[in-house]
Amino acid sequence: MASAAKSKCALTEPLRNRPKNRLMTPTIKNGAGMAEISKRKRIWGWWFFDWASQPYHTLLVTFVFGPYFAGVAAEYYLNAGLGSDAADARAQTVWANCMTIVGLIIAFGAPLMGAMADVSGRRIPWIFGFSIMYAVGSAALWYTLPDGSNMWLMLSAFGLGFVGAEYALIFANSQLPDLGDDSEVGEISGSGFAFGYFGGLISLAIMLALFVEQGNGKTLIGMDPVFGLDAAAREGTRFVGPFTAVWFILFMIPYFLWVRDDPDVEKKGSVKEALQLLVKSVSNLRNRVSLASYLGSSMFYRDALNGLYTFGGVYARLVLEWDLIKIGVFGIVSVLAAAAFAWLGGKLDKKYGPKPVILVAIWVLIFVCITVVMMDRTQIYGIALPEGSGLPDLVFFGCGVLIGGMGGILQSASRSLMVRHTDPAAPVESFGLYGLSGRATAFAAPLLIGIATTLTGSARLGVSPIVLLFILGLFLMRWVKPEGDQSR
Repeated sequence: MASAAKSKCALTEPLRNRPKNRLMTPTIKNGAGMAEISKRKRIWGWWFFDWASQPYHTLLVTFVFGPYFAGVAAEYYLNAGLGSDAADARAQTVWANCMTIVGLIIAFGAPLMGAMADVSGRRIPWIFGFSIMYAVGSAALWYTLPDGSNMWLMLSAFGLGFVGAEYALIFANSQLPDLGDDSEVGEISGSGFAFGYFGGLISLAIMLALFVEQGNGKTLIGMDPVFGLDAAAREGTRFVGPFTAVWFILFMIPYFLWVRDDPDVEKKGSVKEALQLLVKSVSNLRNRVSLASYLGSSMFYRDALNGLYTFGGVYARLVLEWDLIKIGVFGIVSVLAAAAFAWLGGKLDKKYGPKPVILVAIWVLIFVCITVVMMDRTQIYGIALPEGSGLPDLVFFGCGVLIGGMGGILQSASRSLMVRHTDPAAPVESFGLYGLSGRATAFAAPLLIGIATTLTGSARLGVSPIVLLFILGLFLMRWVKPEGDQSR
């Protein structure tokens, strides 16, 4: 393990001096003696983290629980005497406030824990602990009652699981540099995202086919929710929480079997050393213009992307008045696009490098956001539509393809570009800063959406701040070197 002093100086060491392949191959004991975990198994184990964890974002944040909660909250405020538009706006504001608080918790904790993991030399125990938070928080969502009477308690459970998911992701991302050299990590990252998106797709298809009930009490394939779940009490939809928890527990098994910390690293370090390392890391950013610019850029554009994911399903429920089945089908199309484009993005990353891939994705997403803000059931870009027109549905489905596809590319290429700015002596420290940049303003998108929704009284216009965040991210990319900090 690198000492605390070495880790604190790590950001001043030229990245061109780092080894081209940092893969370590630990051994585990079995009945036959010592068996080496191959590089291939370690990569597959790391990919299974994406497969296991993706349903929190696919099922809970975007396509099932988020829209379900928005509908429950809107109905609650409608019954409390608010008008339809005001109830929808209040529901979106409540969801935004929840994501704002969760974003603040993640922003303040991520860099400290990344530094602490560096000085302690371990990542797996942290991932295991946050996995417990993920499973407990998601399983508790079963108790989200349709009358909205306990929605604040359930938002707390959602926040617990979401914090666990995001913190675990920081530590898993930090393992990417150990899986291959600079020519490989882009494709490994893209394939991992594609694999994860397919996990999200399959989990969503299972939920729609077997659990989520339509207005007639039947699932997408026309059957009653399985296990005797009561459609009238929305138990099929509420089962998304326990289902997500069980999925995660089951598919994290390959990860914990095949991915290991270096067995020769001894645990040591303290909170004081972690704080010192964090302060040093942030201070050294003034000498690394490319890294600082990239962290600032990704801070804005990843926050905007998370805003799209967080409020996409809510927008469909409140503005376009879609039911959960239609939102789910929309989700399947979006996730398929994300998986396909993440894989393609990995290939483009390998050929052209991650920076141009990121720039194209941001421009496409800006166009998508403007389109979403400029449409509702009655008009698109100010052009009036006949009553009952299906064009808004078709346009939003197209937007879903682009959001999923460009989002998959953006996340994969971003992870790859961070590797080019990462010091091998302190990868968790570096990805802690990456986590900080991704979550430091995680509260900004939901906060701005909440404010815009309150001021305009419109769930549609409320999502407009996302455009500004993408533009800020695009502007800061001007100072980012395509190959990272090769000399400084």
